[in-house]
Amino acid sequence: MTIARTFAAGLIGLTIASAAVAAENPMVGGAPMYASKTIVENAVNSKDHTTLVAAVKAAGLVETLSGKGPFTVFAPTNAAFDKLQKGTVETLLKPENKDMLVKILTCHVVAADAMSDAIGKMIMDDGGSHDVKTVGGCVFKASMKGDAIVLTDERGRTAKVTIADVDQSNGVIHVIDTVLLPAM
Repeated sequence: MTIARTFAAGLIGLTIASAAVAAENPMVGGAPMYASKTIVENAVNSKDHTTLVAAVKAAGLVETLSGKGPFTVFAPTNAAFDKLQKGTVETLLKPENKDMLVKILTCHVVAADAMSDAIGKMIMDDGGSHDVKTVGGCVFKASMKGDAIVLTDERGRTAKVTIADVDQSNGVIHVIDTVLLPAM
């Protein structure tokens, strides 16, 4: 076998191995995420998303996010919720604040299945910044910072995608480090 053929065979093997690894979903919050399960079925197992799950339940969005989709969910971690002003989460979880909670949560959802490579392409095609229109009526700006996707909310706050492309049966989750807020 010539050196060129050996190199080509090795490159093909590496490409196949990389594709197999890429096909596996990442662990999120210490739990495996299964592409065969819905966004809600997976999120309830992540120890990093207990606040988000409680908020989705309080907002009455479990059935929606368990539906057919497709949905792209930018999922804030517990640490992201902890960055909010003290008492904000507890206030939002009260029944009398359900409308505000729904607005905030649906501003983290896009009615599409947008993997990070597609988002990156849209950012590039739009000259470095792409408007992201959410189910909740918010419009965020997506941009890149190095290799990471960054979202800027309507208040100028930024959230970085820390885990991208968590494939779900009804869409995709991108884990973010800050809660996105609508302009009030």
